[in-house]
Amino acid sequence: MTERFGARLRRAMDTRGPLCVGIDPHPGLLGAWGLTDDVPGLERFTHTVVEALAGRVAVLKPQSAFFERFGSRGVAVLERAVADARDAGALVVMDAKRGDIGSTMEAYAAAYLNPGAPLCSDAVTLSPYLGFGSLRPALELAREHGRGAFVLALTSNPEGAEVQHALRGAGGPSVAAGVLERLAAENAGAEPLGSFGAVVGATLGDAAARLGADLSINGPLLAPGLGAQGATAADLPRVFGDAAGQVLPSVSRSVLRHGPSVTALREAAAAQAAELAAVLP
Repeated sequence: MTERFGARLRRAMDTRGPLCVGIDPHPGLLGAWGLTDDVPGLERFTHTVVEALAGRVAVLKPQSAFFERFGSRGVAVLERAVADARDAGALVVMDAKRGDIGSTMEAYAAAYLNPGAPLCSDAVTLSPYLGFGSLRPALELAREHGRGAFVLALTSNPEGAEVQHALRGAGGPSVAAGVLERLAAENAGAEPLGSFGAVVGATLGDAAARLGADLSINGPLLAPGLGAQGATAADLPRVFGDAAGQVLPSVSRSVLRHGPSVTALREAAAAQAAELAAVLP
């Protein structure tokens, strides 16, 4: 059996630094790089990011939507990026935010977590808002093959509070707290780190404490919101408290804006990783 994702992630974070860089080829960024908003531009952008960073950062996180918008040719670029990044030593988290039920969830799980699938990654992002139990096919397949999952819990977008901050019954725990409780149960007993993480935004301030959400899930906490969304490395200890050692900060534009220079991308990622390492245990 493949080594568990949590163990591989812990080692990658310890050796390469606690940093996840998104691969987000949105039209504005392609234009800023002097690239056309088409498949050749997408391919050039993606290849450059992988070449620059896959051998250096702990995690690369391609946003599937930006590839899917080009149809099958865009997905083919994504398939090559996943394979090349993993070959270079980076862990790949597919940012697909899938969530469904029954056989459909089984199919999503097979697409991203089944060895041999063209898009098979080290982990995938999942949405639990059809009920946490609906994720069971993905969690079971991940466990079987040493893969992982990051489940949306307390996201960095303001709209997320409508669902995630809602209370389950009068005076009950929040929806987000319930997601975190279920993830802690999935990770029980895992060492040095569980394979089932939560997405918790770095922009949340004291929201987790106010909602009674325990971030100590014995699993990784993928933390978007740094840079363009307003959070800084200095915010992380306050937001995550005793769970700060489990945090995998995620950045995108703050690194990618330095392209298309491979050297500049590497320097930006190294500077970001050093800044994060200085504030995280």
